[in-house]
Amino acid sequence: MTTLDAVLAHADASLDASRERLFDLLRIPSISTQPEFAGECVRAAEWVRDQLAGLGFQASVRPTAGHPVVVAHHPGPAGYKGPHVLFYGHYDVQPPEPIELWNSPPFEPQLVDGPRGKRFVARGAVDDKGQATMFIEALRAWHAVGGGIPAKLTLLIEGEEEVGSKNLEPFLIANKDELSQADVALISDTNMWNVDTPAVTTMLRGMVYTEVTLKAANRDLHSGLYGGSALNPINALTRILGQLQDDDGRIRLPGFYDRVKPISNAQRAQWDSLGFDESAFLGDIGLTAPAGERGYSALERLWARPTADINGIWGGYTGEGSKTVIAAHASAKVSFRLVSDQNPDEVYAQFQKFVNDRLPPGATAEFAVFSRGPGIEVSTDSPWIRATLDALSDEFGKPAVLMGCGGSIPVVTSLRSVLGLEALLVGFGLDDDQIHSPNEKFEQACFHRGIRSHIRLLDKLAAG
Repeated sequence: MTTLDAVLAHADASLDASRERLFDLLRIPSISTQPEFAGECVRAAEWVRDQLAGLGFQASVRPTAGHPVVVAHHPGPAGYKGPHVLFYGHYDVQPPEPIELWNSPPFEPQLVDGPRGKRFVARGAVDDKGQATMFIEALRAWHAVGGGIPAKLTLLIEGEEEVGSKNLEPFLIANKDELSQADVALISDTNMWNVDTPAVTTMLRGMVYTEVTLKAANRDLHSGLYGGSALNPINALTRILGQLQDDDGRIRLPGFYDRVKPISNAQRAQWDSLGFDESAFLGDIGLTAPAGERGYSALERLWARPTADINGIWGGYTGEGSKTVIAAHASAKVSFRLVSDQNPDEVYAQFQKFVNDRLPPGATAEFAVFSRGPGIEVSTDSPWIRATLDALSDEFGKPAVLMGCGGSIPVVTSLRSVLGLEALLVGFGLDDDQIHSPNEKFEQACFHRGIRSHIRLLDKLAAG
């Protein structure tokens, strides 16, 4: 039996213990967006630190202006000549609301039966506690029976990914000399193609997340006394936002598409060959017809075209019963998913102009931006990508898919711009894992294959 075989066998035999350690972390309600859970974020960071310290890492919890970051280093074996790998993950999670839609308490992890076997149900199960824990468990197996940690490693586990990682880039800048010694970054916060097919994500959309408030009268008004004369800001705002897209799904901000590049014919052919079933994709969430920009395939719309979405809208009276009021103001949260080469600052300015150009007399608009980041394309021509594809092929017995992702991972941009690191995006989630939704889950099979894949990848990278 080779050393690699022994490490893989140990991971198989230890799966139940690995799951229970993950459950310990899932029980910590490390909700980064709500101040009352700040102490729980610290507790989660300390849990990660203690796990890594127990594996021989020099690990510490570092303060930021927000929630802390865990940094851990290991020199690897004596005489190590391979790459220095920086692994990134996050311990913070989204709020669980609406609580009433959960089948079990969100921070009491459950092992339940599903159509693909056992699955874990809890907030953070896959995003990202489960995926970060896979890597730690791979390290644990190497530590136990593989002669020690096989590569020179740095682990960076943050606590603000779900709120835009606003304090991470300042942390990277302040600690650049320490962290820029790595050669490549490894991130496990994305999806597989399907439960049997691994994937490397090579394209991420960026985002601008904004809030607009339209104001009119200096107080709320009786709709009987003032209706027909006074401007209703809810009516005005919904009218403006209703013009964001034309009938073909194209976004109507001035200059919005100026920097959007079409994908190559080769890329389109590769995506078409995947046989993506949009009807089944939508059917799983109770929809029957696709939306979005006409003239593009489903995967182009999901991965390579920008979008605009109203994420929340409010104003006036929203309680039970009736209150005949014309509100003094109305607000909406609006997000734009961007593709590479689009400039987030330009898009934010375009949105402001779009709204201001359509304001009716007597109305004013105020804007805020909560997060912004560009889209990313990752080079597929590197030794790290080749090692990753080989490791995944060895584990799954089939080639990995090179795919895009419609979501955003802010750290990818920061790692590139501050530390000069390209990222390997190797995730093991699935489209139906219900991330950010009630009953978030992670298939035990994906968790298990993720541990084994990381074991193999560490072996490939350590070999240089």
